[in-house]
Amino acid sequence: MKTLNDLETGERALIYKISTNGSMRQRFLDIGLIENTVVECVGKSPSGDPKAFLIRGAVIAIRSEDCRDIFIKEAN
Repeated sequence: MKTLNDLETGERALIYKISTNGSMRQRFLDIGLIENTVVECVGKSPSGDPKAFLIRGAVIAIRSEDCRDIFIKEAN
């Protein structure tokens, strides 16, 4: 299954599942990362980590380490 790490700049996807617990899960939920939310990769740092994502109208940078826990599915 694909994760948020697999999105390239300009690609969009839907959040399928968040498989982390504790404070990091709560942070994801607080920024609007819930099931069926559309997410678009809008860029990445020169080193490739972190990537910037458009989530519910806000651009949020998320580290690759944390993106591994966010599973995605194809956006229609």
